[in-house]
This record gives sequence, C-alpha cells and structure tokens, in this order.
Amino acid sequence: MEYKKVILKKGAGRSLKAGGMWIYDNEIARIEDGCEDGGLVWVEDFDGYFLGTGFLNRRSKITVRILARKPETVIDEAFWVRRVRDAWEYRKQTVDTGSCRLIFGEADFFPGLVVDKFSDVLVVESLALGIDRFKPLILDILRRALLEDGIRIRGIYERSDAKVRLQEGMERFKGFIGEPFDTHVEIEENGVKYIVDVEEGQKTGFFLDQKHNRAAIWGISKGQRVLDCFTHTGSFALNAGKAGASSVLGVDASMTGILQAQENARLNHLEDRVHFQCADVFELLPKLEAEGERYGVVILDPPAFTKSRNSVKNAVKGYREINLRGMRLVQDGGYLVTCFCSHFMEPELFAKTIREAARGAHKRLRQVHFSTQCCDHPILWAADESYYLTFYIFQVREER
Repeated sequence: MEYKKVILKKGAGRSLKAGGMWIYDNEIARIEDGCEDGGLVWVEDFDGYFLGTGFLNRRSKITVRILARKPETVIDEAFWVRRVRDAWEYRKQTVDTGSCRLIFGEADFFPGLVVDKFSDVLVVESLALGIDRFKPLILDILRRALLEDGIRIRGIYERSDAKVRLQEGMERFKGFIGEPFDTHVEIEENGVKYIVDVEEGQKTGFFLDQKHNRAAIWGISKGQRVLDCFTHTGSFALNAGKAGASSVLGVDASMTGILQAQENARLNHLEDRVHFQCADVFELLPKLEAEGERYGVVILDPPAFTKSRNSVKNAVKGYREINLRGMRLVQDGGYLVTCFCSHFMEPELFAKTIREAARGAHKRLRQVHFSTQCCDHPILWAADESYYLTFYIFQVREER
C-alpha cells in the first residue's frame, strides 16, 4: 500500500539511516498535499529512495516517527498482532512478568507508547498522536495475548498526563479505559511487596526499571546501616531491609511518597528496622555529615536532574554535589550506590562527574557493579533515547 510522501533534504536523515526512529522538522524538504497529522506517510530520501513508513505530526519537532522500513509492510491489525506478540514473548524470555514493562516505545517499535503491567492491571502512557489512534486496538490485542497465557487483566488505567503531550498538539489525559477499579494495586518484586498507586503515583505508578538493580544491593546490605536518598515509595530501602540491614533510613522530599513508603514497610513487616523521613536531600546530607553520621551503604537514586540538553551543566553540579556528600557519609570500606535516569546525561559524563566527586571527597572508589535499566526496558542501539539509566555500586575507601 502506498501512502502520501515526506521527502527529506539532501544529506538529512543520518540518524534514521543509522537505525534511529525519528525524523525532525528541520530534516524535511517537502510534505505532499493531503498528508494528515497522525496519519501514516512514506518517507523518501531526496533521490526517491524509500526509507520507511511512519506517523506524521507537523505540530511536533519529531515530525515523523518510523514504524516500518520495508515498502511492502502493511500497517493493519495483523501487523500490530505481530508487534504485540514479539514484545510479550521477549518479556517472558527475559524478565519476571508478574510486574513489568510490556511495551517500551521505540525500543519495542511502538513509537510513543508505554504499557506497564502491575499484577493484573495495565497502565498505558501514550505520547504521540499517531500511536494514540491505534491505542484501543493495541490494548485489545495485548489483553488477548496475555489471556492466552492465563493472565486475565481486570483493568486498564491511562496516565497520558505528561507535558510532552502538549508538544504533540494533544491534551493531557488521565483516567480509566473501560470499567473503574481499585487503583491501589499490590505487587511483589524480588520478594518485596508494594502498594502501587497507578492513579496518583509518579509516572505510571512505580519505577520498574530498577528491578534488577534493587536486587543487586542485597549482598552489600546485610548487617549494614543504610541511608537511602530520594527513596520515593521506599523500594531500595525495603530491599535493603529485606536483605537483613541492621537499620535503614529512607529520605524523600515528598510527604506523599514517604507515607506510601511507610505503608510498604508495614506491608513487609519491616517497620521496626526501616524508617522514613521527609526532607530535602541536599540539605540533609551536609547536616548528617556535620553530626558525624556514617553508614555502611549510601544509596543515591535521584530523579532526573535534566530533561533537556540545555540544563545538563546544572545537572552535573547536582550529581557532583550529592555524590561527594554521599561518599563522605560512607564508612571506610562501605558502599556507595549511585545512578542517573536521563538520556541527556551521557554515561561518560556521569562517570567523569563521579570521579570528580571522589577527588573532592578524598576517597578511592572500587567498582563493584555496573548496569543499566532492567531488560524489560530494552536499549535499542541507534535510538539513544532508549538508553537513559546508568547504575553503579562502588566500595568507598579512604585515601591511603
């Protein structure tokens, strides 16, 4: 099937030709008459060479999001069935599917669409006009695929309330798809139980991308005094407590998050050893240092300090500050757990920032563990935006 065409400028589309999924507005020479925003278009190079089929949206700087690269590909229900089944089979092969990300946007070849599974509930986030039109069909296919494996989904909630929707010319939306249900969902991950608030929690309700990283702290936490900074709803703190930490303090600036973390501690019968405090981490760390506090494990899991390239310099200052302060609170031979979660902060720059913090704190670091986001958030090479999380565990030693 042929669609209306988008023609690229000569020399444009380098990212697309290298395997990327996006075409920006400044790469386009001409858009044929009759093309509809949100509709499908063919993308051709300046010389007429076919490059792919994708969604058009002239209101977005990402003007075309590529779906397929073969001219004979038909975008029909059978196409989406194949895509959904591929995504589900991949999860079954690589990750605990009790709660996991089922669809991760471009990395699963669903541009602009995220679907998370929390036990028997799905949470969907749609951030692109084109995929939004296929959303009901995709979700129906997904429910059917899960049911074939005996998984009955009792409800779907949409969290398409991110500001980026406005840049696509779309309204922000949050609400039920289908019948209402209790939006406080109990899940279990790494043997730890949580109540996930899919309606009011951050993003889709819970950060599934740190699943394997949370498990990685078990060995170093046993018997230790642990400080978990930016604890959100307590996930790292609870894993440390479950692993046998002698005491855990989780800190977050959000009282809503702290109250949820306390509930999660009670759910896991850890309230005697895992405690939470509502405080600004940047203010608390120097105070703890001045009081002479020391910990066997300090965990730094901050929110993204940068959501654009323009703010990377300020983000570096923030990461350097908390890591320097965190290292000073680690007892000699203890451990620093640190990470970042923004694709604008490149891994090499984060590593450089950690080295600078170590020099400032007069500490020597021994790398214990390195990883990225959990495999249900796959990294698609050539699509840089899909690689956004870097995670380290270091042993911290005094200079000697």
